[in-house]
Amino acid sequence: MTRPDAVAVVVPARDEEVLLPACLDAVAVAVDALRREHPDVRTRVVVVLDACRDASAQVVADRADVRADVRALTTDAACVGVARGAGVDAAASWAAGVGARRLWLASTDADSVVPPDWLTSHLRWATAGMGLVVGTVEPRPGDLDPVARAAWHRRHTLADGHDHVHGANLGLTLAAYRSAGGFPPVPTHEDVRLVAAVRAAGVPHLATGAVPVVTSGRRIGRAPDGFADYLDGLGA
Repeated sequence: MTRPDAVAVVVPARDEEVLLPACLDAVAVAVDALRREHPDVRTRVVVVLDACRDASAQVVADRADVRADVRALTTDAACVGVARGAGVDAAASWAAGVGARRLWLASTDADSVVPPDWLTSHLRWATAGMGLVVGTVEPRPGDLDPVARAAWHRRHTLADGHDHVHGANLGLTLAAYRSAGGFPPVPTHEDVRLVAAVRAAGVPHLATGAVPVVTSGRRIGRAPDGFADYLDGLGA
């Protein structure tokens, strides 16, 4: 596969004024690393403010002056599947507008912190022919009590070939995304359903533990039956 000539990071956010700054700081570091290694690859960060009633919009606005590639999109669906899909649509429109022909979509969450080599690694795998990259996450140290943390490590692996799916650590081509029909407009597990559809479409894919994303270990989340509920059950 020819190397992607554009990379867009899509970040859904619902009332995330507290954790969104750290997320965007980490994404900015990853974008800067990508620019240094591949200065000809265009980048854009799309933050989807979904039914936000806090100051999340101001968090994004405060960065727009210094990081012109960060853009906010507002939705009122209160549904992460809709929010992610809207973010991808905005990214695809941007890529078409700047003449990009091969767009790589990177997905993370507003309560998560990506590693510095996140995007450079994704681009390397994409250039090698992968149409889908499924990464791992790990709860932020200190967010889980010892019982829940032990249960987490019994059930999860950060090794290559893992069988986990997290919207906080995904990457795929726009072509693969469209071949699978995009993110379904559902309030939870939209990431699992998308990945299953992409794999069923025969897209070359990789499950890797090389670039784990640190995510919030909170027990009360934004999506029903989502990651926070899963973590809450670990301590039961």
